[in-house]
Amino acid sequence: QVQLVESGGGLVQAGDSLRLSCAASGRTFSGYSMAWFRQAPGKEREFVAAISWSGGRTDYADSVKGRFTISRDNARNTYLQMNSLKPEDTAVYYCAAEPHDIYYFNYRGRNEYDYWGQGTQVTVSS
Repeated sequence: QVQLVESGGGLVQAGDSLRLSCAASGRTFSGYSMAWFRQAPGKEREFVAAISWSGGRTDYADSVKGRFTISRDNARNTYLQMNSLKPEDTAVYYCAAEPHDIYYFNYRGRNEYDYWGQGTQVTVSS
């Protein structure tokens, strides 16, 4: 089992930045892909960003490309740097882990991940 704990959410104004963190614990973490998803009220959980085990490959939803950056330190921590935040970025943000590299599964699919954190709220005011 892998446990994921997100932190770093909060209330900010449009144009501000936030850095979310996801700490993993539990069994061996070798080979895991990591991703961030988000869910706004009344909407489905949507893909935000993903990163390969090595960190060498990343991908982003079009809505956040150029503003958000996913990274990992492979000491079991994954990050989401969010710049130029917009009110439409308001959501609960979840990190997810899957014990395969992103080259081998549909990493944009929310049903593809075995492990999820409890989520952290991000609210962006206009």
